[in-house]
Order: sequence, then structure tokens, then C-alpha cells
Amino acid sequence: MRQSLFFGVVLVVSLAISLAVYLFLLPENIKAGGYLVVLLIMLSLLGLTFIIERYITLKRAEGRGNVHQFVRRFREEVEAGRLQEAIGHCERQGGSLANVLRAGLTSFQDAMSFDLSTYERQDFTRRAIDEANALEAPILERNLIALSTIASIATMVGLLGTTLGMIRSFAAMATTGAPDAIQLALGISEALVNTAGGLFVAIATIVAYNFFVNKVDSLNHTIDEAAHEMLDHIHVGRSPQRA
Repeated sequence: MRQSLFFGVVLVVSLAISLAVYLFLLPENIKAGGYLVVLLIMLSLLGLTFIIERYITLKRAEGRGNVHQFVRRFREEVEAGRLQEAIGHCERQGGSLANVLRAGLTSFQDAMSFDLSTYERQDFTRRAIDEANALEAPILERNLIALSTIASIATMVGLLGTTLGMIRSFAAMATTGAPDAIQLALGISEALVNTAGGLFVAIATIVAYNFFVNKVDSLNHTIDEAAHEMLDHIHVGRSPQRA
């Protein structure tokens, strides 16, 4: 619900700003691209908004400090059997990785207080890790599809503007007698402005999309690797079989 409201507000605000920019700020040679320029401006504002949102969210997801240093210190605490200190370290770090590892350690401590076998403790801990990871994944991947969609739509809008501009150009050339030079120039301008605008928005959003996808994949890989190491360490010598 909050995500839909956020998208709706951003869409309306972007459309209003785009109309204002088109009517009052754009030079005439850019306005020659027609009202599709408004749509391209709106797509660029949407893309910029999602890029900023993704950057802030992923920065928070990384938590405080260096992720690799956190993993190294967390591993040392777990290997030494200082699980409570490791949990406190996760709470201070505050990132997605720390949230998943903290959920796993907390569930393991809960499982140790029950009369469970080693396999049951492992399964209990692993399910807690999977549930925590499932809660973090939508936060990490949110709005990535929107960026990809904006890139595709911008390309199509640019192509549509090119097509309309060429239609106007050929219509001007098809007039009887001398071609209408003004209409011919307008058609060429419309084609070129929309092509350039569509390509600019598409290239920028594709670069941003690939950058964020790589960051999310890297963070997910780090989470999986750290969780696997944690499971190996906490169950070695700490989970005797139930009699």
C-alpha cells in the first residue's frame, strides 16, 4: 500500500514538473519535439527518483561501517562461542546482513533451550534465516523492475517520436509544388529530439539498473555465504545429540 502511494505521488509530481518545464523552461528547438517531450521528461524524473531511492535504501541495507570487516569480526565472535556479543555486534551494524545473522543466532539460542536433536536445531535455525532473508529481499529489490521498465518505455517513446517526426517530414515533402520547408524542419526536429531524449533516459536508467542489480546480487551472496558459515560454526561442538 505504501509503495503504491509512493509511486502514485511520484508519478503525479513528475507529470506536473514535466509540464511546467516544457511550457516555461525548454528552448524552442527542444519544444519542437512535441508533447512526447513531456513524457520523456516525466520518465527521466521518475528514473532519477527511483535511482535516489535505491541508492539510499541500499546504503542503509549495507549498515554501518564496512561489510567485510563486520563479517570478519562476526565470524571471530561466533568461532569463539561469544554468541551474545555477536548478536550485539549485529544490532549495532544494523544492515540487512546483520538482520539475517541476528535472526539465525537468536533462533539458535532459543533452540538450545529446547529438548531438540542436532538436526532439529539446525532446521530451526535455518528456517529463521530463510524467513529473515525473505523479509529483506523485497527491500533490496524494490523498484528495480521500475527502472528496467522506464528504460524500455523511454526507448519506445523515442522511437514513437521518431516515427511521428518522419511522418510529418514525408507529409511536407509530398505536397504539390515546393515542399513545405517549415513542416519539413519541424518533422526532422521532432524525430531527432525524441530520439535523443529517449536514448538519453534509456541509457541512464539501464546503467543505474545494472549497477543496483550488481550491488543487490553481491549483498545477497554475502548474506548466503555468511549465513552458511555461521551455521557450520554454531553447530560444531555445541549441539550434542539428544539421548
